[in-house]
Amino acid sequence: MMEFNLKQAQWQNKPTKFSIGDNSVTVTTEPNTDFWQRTYYGFKNDNAHLLYNTTDEKYFSFTIKVAFEYKALFDQCGIGMYQDSDHWAKCGIEYHNDKTMWLGSVVTNHGYSDWATQDIGTDLKAIWYRLNRRESDFLFEYSLDGLDFKQMRIFHLHKGSDKINFGLLACSPSSSTFEAVFSDFKMGKSLWKEHKKTAPLLV
Repeated sequence: MMEFNLKQAQWQNKPTKFSIGDNSVTVTTEPNTDFWQRTYYGFKNDNAHLLYNTTDEKYFSFTIKVAFEYKALFDQCGIGMYQDSDHWAKCGIEYHNDKTMWLGSVVTNHGYSDWATQDIGTDLKAIWYRLNRRESDFLFEYSLDGLDFKQMRIFHLHKGSDKINFGLLACSPSSSTFEAVFSDFKMGKSLWKEHKKTAPLLV
């Protein structure tokens, strides 16, 4: 049976303050932490907090719930994958201001990041995310109730065809800090169904 094993989890950029229970993880972010590579801004940030497992399982779905109390611009938490500084992906809600948060994702291949967002308001204090894998292709989803999941992004990750490192991500790119509480871990067979190819239309 596949599971996200908290006892065997490892840190990429271990925070000073955190706690790991039987079924939950609490992370207090440190200021000026983030993952980003080059695109538009020019800078390279490689110090977000990521508590991860490593797997060579090619077909699975991994679901978490995360509760948060953001304080400053770009505070964020969610799911992250990290192969190396030039190949990684993340999804989550980022704080913008007292009227807007962004539900978004970043995928980095060959050392260049992209960023896709949509406005989601500021009322949310908790959300569910799901990472689905089919070999080196991946799907991020989100849910407001833990039952009805909606597509965020389908993507391909270079260096994502063998073992991958995935797990819980939190960071504060500005000079703030906040607490994220991760729970409701679920991991099992892929819920992302195979795409059935159809014959091309003849004209």
